[in-house]
Amino acid sequence: MSHPDFKGTSAGVELKDKEITLFGDSDFQLTQVEDVLRNKLTKREVDIRFLDKGDVQKIGGDKVKQVIKVRNGIETEVSKKIQRLIKDSKIKVQAAIQGDAVRVSGAKRDDLQAAMALIRKEIADLPLSFNNFRD
Repeated sequence: MSHPDFKGTSAGVELKDKEITLFGDSDFQLTQVEDVLRNKLTKREVDIRFLDKGDVQKIGGDKVKQVIKVRNGIETEVSKKIQRLIKDSKIKVQAAIQGDAVRVSGAKRDDLQAAMALIRKEIADLPLSFNNFRD
């Protein structure tokens, strides 16, 4: 990523697997690089709550870097929380944990939509996406 404000500096962004590494000449510049990255992601409708920022690390001279992990999938405890939430809600759907996802199935579309609304409300701090919705 090149940006006119960072010409002649070591500022940059590197994407590898599920990690984004920011580079800069100072902590302040890293913050600026991160702002540019967040703006670009927001424009592309990427939920920035998926990003877990690591600590700023010094790398040679006065240059710094910061690794941002991109979260993908749901951690086990969150999966269990969603499963329990659905079970306790008495909505006529079943929730099954499958790897890093929770599969919710039910006979009625209205029940599934009610379950989705419940999950969105109760687990508001996590960026969840719902996919593979069929009827």
